Amino acid sequence: MKTKLFFNLLLLAVVVFFASCVKEGPAGTAGLDGADGKDGKDGKDGNVTCQACHTGTALATAQFQYAKSTHKAGTNVAYAGGRAGCTECHSSEGFIEFQTTGVTVGVISMPSAITCETCHKLHTGFTYADYALRKSTPVTMRFDATKATIVNLPGGANLCVNCHQSRANEPNIVTPGTTFRITSTHYGAHYGTQSNLLEGVGFALIPGTVTYPARGTGKHREQATCLTCHMGASDGKQGGHTWEASVAACNKCHVTPTTFDYGGNKTDFTAKLNTLRDLLIVKGLLVKKEVVPATVPVTYFYEIVPATYPMAQVQALFNWKALYYDHSYGAHNPQLARALLINSIAAVQ
Repeated sequence: MKTKLFFNLLLLAVVVFFASCVKEGPAGTAGLDGADGKDGKDGKDGNVTCQACHTGTALATAQFQYAKSTHKAGTNVAYAGGRAGCTECHSSEGFIEFQTTGVTVGVISMPSAITCETCHKLHTGFTYADYALRKSTPVTMRFDATKATIVNLPGGANLCVNCHQSRANEPNIVTPGTTFRITSTHYGAHYGTQSNLLEGVGFALIPGTVTYPARGTGKHREQATCLTCHMGASDGKQGGHTWEASVAACNKCHVTPTTFDYGGNKTDFTAKLNTLRDLLIVKGLLVKKEVVPATVPVTYFYEIVPATYPMAQVQALFNWKALYYDHSYGAHNPQLARALLINSIAAVQ
């Protein structure tokens, strides 16, 4: 009897429960509206990042300019692009590896010339930083075995310094003494000493009648950058990604020069450099040779003669080669170039 009563009560409870779920009572009066939420910021168009480079003719223009540059030509890729110790500047793969890891491991079997991706971080994070320069930190100069000479140029120029520098130090620092033995026809500064002259480091400061300007005090070092002079407004042949300096870029600072021989500095530099070269030939440190196969008109190159010489003469030879390999006719640092030439000429004489 008790079991039947309990069962009936349980059945009644279930019926009441389901009935309450199926049928709701009338709704009450609506409450007040809550406060509005804060508006969120609109996201950026996903195409904006890409358009920083891929807009209209921007990318094509840079490519057209770059096609005219020496970097694009890859002049020495076949010769030095895969060689240990050379590949970090003479191939795209070597440069990226060196800037990423600090070393290049082994030779590169199929080196290629410098490309956009060599100098820019392309398509790595798909952000605005994608087209930034690969490296812009200060550069430890290779000529200094103590690693104490660090160059820090403004305006992204540090990327250029990585390769446009001498790799050899002046003889009296390498082996101090009254004489110096040259053992190779390739002795001296490596090709491309632009940052050395601009910063004023790595030359043989032979005592003489002309005082050397302090490091980093040249007007072009203080008032310009590699980019302002070599990447100015392009006419298709100069400026932009051709990296060819233009007179128009000079006009931003100088009073309307019409040639690169501003104030006769180029003419004066060339005369003094040739005077020093001819003196070194007379002293036997250099020999003049005809280019083979011969060209028309005939052109010459000057080869270093290995032997033991007075230290001052070897220092003068070092300065001659380093100033010639800069190829700016002293423009990167006219005051220092003039002092080096005058004092070197006097030392050889």
